[in-house]
Amino acid sequence: MREGDEPEPELGWVSPEVREEFPELRLLTATVVTAAGPSSPEARQRLRLLSDRFTGARAVGMRREPIPSAYRIFYRHIGLDPDETRPPGEAAAVERLLRGGFRPSNRIDDALLIALAETGVPLWALDADALDGPLGIRTAASGEQLERGPYARPLPAGQLVIADAAAPVALLFGEVAPERMVQAHTARVSLYAVQVSGVPAIHVEEALWTCGSLLVQAQDGR
Repeated sequence: MREGDEPEPELGWVSPEVREEFPELRLLTATVVTAAGPSSPEARQRLRLLSDRFTGARAVGMRREPIPSAYRIFYRHIGLDPDETRPPGEAAAVERLLRGGFRPSNRIDDALLIALAETGVPLWALDADALDGPLGIRTAASGEQLERGPYARPLPAGQLVIADAAAPVALLFGEVAPERMVQAHTARVSLYAVQVSGVPAIHVEEALWTCGSLLVQAQDGR
């Protein structure tokens, strides 16, 4: 993608054994030419407007909405308790209530939060130049680690992970390996979203487009 281009979602790969168990599981990605930086005026304004929409009643009833409900159900399918480990949409709603609003943070995190709040679909951001090939979903092999160097830790064999061609880069719905995170020197950001059963593809694509467009606009100074 060239600087100034709008994001173009692409379908990631899913390993055969994961596809057999979860046939509707999808990974969608988009690469954006952008850099880390301060939140844009547009992002701050959109966060203020979104804060007004996320009332206490909305947060309480959110888990019954179709998209949050779909992620809750999938969490249980993969052994996560959504009441203990809240799906990203619910976690963001609770954080909004605790802090009194969606607080601006930085260009990347604000774009991720806006896309999540507007569509219900969680996104993650990686340093695209720290990746080896396209992203996909697979299970961790015996002896694999999430991180490199002195902070490396083993992954349980069979755990669902986001991976590139070389190694796991993140836990599914969880921790990202530090060396793959967006850094101050990052020039290209790789966004990814996980689509589960019950979440329409159009919402996932909209989330990627929303986030990517905000990053492009911020980079261009629009």
